[in-house]
Amino acid sequence: MTDVNGAAKRIIANVEKAIVGKRQSLVLALCAWLCEGHLLLEDVPGVAKTMLARALARSVGCSFKRIQCTPDLLPGDVTGASIFNPKTTDFEFRPGPLFAQVVLADEINRTTPRTQAALLEAMAESRVTVDGTTHRLGPPFLVIATQNPVDHEGTFSLPEAQLDRFLMRFSLGYPTMEEELKMLEMLQHTHPIDSLEPVVSAEELVACQKAVRNIYVDDKVRRYLMQIVHDTRSHEDIALGGSPRASIALFRSSQAMAALRGRAYVLPDDVKRIAGPVLTHRVIVKPESRLRKITAAALVEEIVAEIAVPILAESNTA
Repeated sequence: MTDVNGAAKRIIANVEKAIVGKRQSLVLALCAWLCEGHLLLEDVPGVAKTMLARALARSVGCSFKRIQCTPDLLPGDVTGASIFNPKTTDFEFRPGPLFAQVVLADEINRTTPRTQAALLEAMAESRVTVDGTTHRLGPPFLVIATQNPVDHEGTFSLPEAQLDRFLMRFSLGYPTMEEELKMLEMLQHTHPIDSLEPVVSAEELVACQKAVRNIYVDDKVRRYLMQIVHDTRSHEDIALGGSPRASIALFRSSQAMAALRGRAYVLPDDVKRIAGPVLTHRVIVKPESRLRKITAAALVEEIVAEIAVPILAESNTA
């Protein structure tokens, strides 16, 4: 797993030339990309959500498109449409921004459910169907969607079915005062993101994605992560727990986290580190529990803390 670990270190070091103090978020974003998942960033405006997407795309030399979601955005504006060409008297397909390798859907909750649904097929199957014709999306394909939790006017909440399509959801958070001072110094003359150069090729990232699938997961660790997901389904404060897709997401993410740390096997600590971002948005808290200020994040943390961590023999991690 030296190649995956080395590629991840180069990407993180490159992105940190433009973004200060977001190491944990960078690790989670790379983890999602390595297991071919998609990200939902939920945070207040101005904390570098868009910069993170742009910096990742530049670091891997991938094409990047930004979709500014608005209430009048149509599905065809995202996927592309067939346009009549008077010279050839035929319809030609003009691909939309979804055909980039890294797609940023900015403020996704501001567009209508019909347009939100246009992303579902692309996120789940890496393909788009327009006018009965299916078009494949080139790997590595990553959708990063953002939404601002403080804006409620003119927004359309993402339904549970679409939330479940995102591998992870997390927040970037505010920087510390020292980090923000460093940021002001970096931005005084020009934005450092404009000078970022690719440090890993798209082909190398695809090879890393394939390598991640070969990470060894012991039976005890499999049972441990399955117990976490199953306990979300039976908790007294949870109306709807994690689906089988959540189990797959936790399994793949733990493999990617192990590879990022330079290991060819998964430890229970990898599962614990990734459980919150993978499961929190898939858990629906009961209304009466929400009134008591109980959050999904707190419940997932509680479930993980209560389950006994398996002890692995050295031969099982070799």
